[in-house]
Amino acid sequence: MNRPHVPSNLPDPTNLMTEGWHCLHLYYKVDQAALASLSDSARAEGREHVIHTLNPDGEMATERLQVSIASGHRADIGLILMDPDPLKIDGITQEIRNSAIGPALQQSYSFVSITEISEYVPSVEQYAERLQREGTRPDDPAYEAKLNAYSQRLPAMNKQRMYPDIPPFPVIAFYPMNKIRVPGANWYTEPFSLRSELMAEHATSGIKFAGRVSQLITASTGFDDWEWGVTLWSRAPEHIKEIVYTMRFDKASARYAEFGDFYVSYAASAEDTMAHLRI
Repeated sequence: MNRPHVPSNLPDPTNLMTEGWHCLHLYYKVDQAALASLSDSARAEGREHVIHTLNPDGEMATERLQVSIASGHRADIGLILMDPDPLKIDGITQEIRNSAIGPALQQSYSFVSITEISEYVPSVEQYAERLQREGTRPDDPAYEAKLNAYSQRLPAMNKQRMYPDIPPFPVIAFYPMNKIRVPGANWYTEPFSLRSELMAEHATSGIKFAGRVSQLITASTGFDDWEWGVTLWSRAPEHIKEIVYTMRFDKASARYAEFGDFYVSYAASAEDTMAHLRI
């Protein structure tokens, strides 16, 4: 088997994020005609090449790499790739394209974004103000307990937002979204205080699914046609439906959000994905 070429040049520091990671969601469809035109040896060589390239512990692997089997007609394979260097991410796609089965793996959708800490994540001081607005007095023992708990967990939460671990959940859903700009519901003309309040309500709805669903929001303004990408990992398929349905009743979604296509897939190794697709 021909092993993938590993570029020896060091990454250009101008490509790197000063903090956080580049993120690419990439989906492929299998071109059956192109696949059928390959010889058995080319097919086997290409399959092994791709499996080796998509090994999350291999020498080409990005900081985070996940392979999944996509459901529905829009895609067969899903990839999530995250790294400080966007060209390292692109190196994975080039290895797949240049493999012997590359002509049979046609990119059907991609989404380019970066990790971020949302402006609506309250600082400790903002969280203290929120507690008081909600009626918890500073002299109440519960106030100090809640504030200390939040200050202790905030660094870990922000680290997960910027350098996310991929949870060991089998179901993955991805969709892009915008905040709309229409008369009477223009998110960007609302004061920050209102937007922050609405996002706090939205977050409270999501917290109800802790332990069942893990969520990652990546920013795509200036990188793609949408403003954010939403990735959901779930313990069971029905939780995807439940969380999306529940959170759509929040005003931040019901009044101000628009959504792109949804992609649902199931985590698998590259080897199991190739076997499932009969490649």
